[in-house]
Order: sequence, then structure tokens, then C-alpha cells
Amino acid sequence: MALLKIVHYPDPRLHKVAQPIATVDDEIKALAADMAETMYAAPGIGLAATQIDRPVRLIVVDISETKDDLKVFINPEILSASGRGEHEEGCLSVPGIYDMVTRPERIRVRALNTQGQSFELEADGLLAVCIQHEIDHLDGKVFVEYLSRLKQDRIRKKLLKHAREAM
Repeated sequence: MALLKIVHYPDPRLHKVAQPIATVDDEIKALAADMAETMYAAPGIGLAATQIDRPVRLIVVDISETKDDLKVFINPEILSASGRGEHEEGCLSVPGIYDMVTRPERIRVRALNTQGQSFELEADGLLAVCIQHEIDHLDGKVFVEYLSRLKQDRIRKKLLKHAREAM
């Protein structure tokens, strides 16, 4: 397994729409394992393949306190959503930035697991938020795009400044 480099906002690679995975093979399984290792090391609770510059429809999520409940979603799609809730979100691609985002409270998602088998999952609360957040990445959207244009501009400028200072 390997730690992967996370792409940071406002990098245009974060706006690529991920392509479906045709076959769940050893390469995809290894990518999922590397993504999980990267997510845990960051530390985070979710990571999409687009965040590590792999434009394929793969996300990993683990919201458990003990970091022992990894969920892998290959080609995830939201089948239904209900309710509305506001939650504070952050993102490994937008380090140090947190803000409130309104999303559906409950979702039903279908995906493939690492054995290539289809499954469905009902999620609510933090798990529902995390899955939606990561699927947004696969669709080329970053959570800050739910915020006002003014907040987006401030975040973009702040992160670009930090990137320049880090050089």
C-alpha cells in the first residue's frame, strides 16, 4: 500500500468528472486500499479517487471513531434522497476550511464492492453527508461550491496564498 498525494482546491483536476469503472480488478482493489491508507493518514473520513488525480468512480468512507469500518463504493449512485439538514463540512482537498452545507438527511445508494458485487445501502446523518460529499467529487464538484461566491473567492485566495508560501 502507498500514501497518495491529495490534490488541493482550486486545482482544476478537482473539476474532472470521473468515469465509471468497467471491471473491478486487482488494480482497482489496490487503488481502494491505497486511498483508504491515504484517508486514514490525512486524517479524514472520506476520499474520492478524483482527489488523488484518478478520474474514476471510486470512493472510500469510514466515519467510525475506531477507524475500522471502511466502506468502499465503486460506481456509486444515489437512488433516493429525503429530508434536509445542515452540517459543517470540511475536505482533505480544502485543508483548514470548514463551513455549513445543506444536503438531504437520508439517502439510498447503490454501488459495487471490491468483489464487483452490487449492493445498496441506506444512510443518514454523517454517513449520508460523507457519501454525498464524495460523490460530488466524482461529479467534479467541491463542497465550497455550495457556499456564496464571496466565500468561494476568499477560500481560493487563502489557499493560493498558503500554496505560494509553502514553496
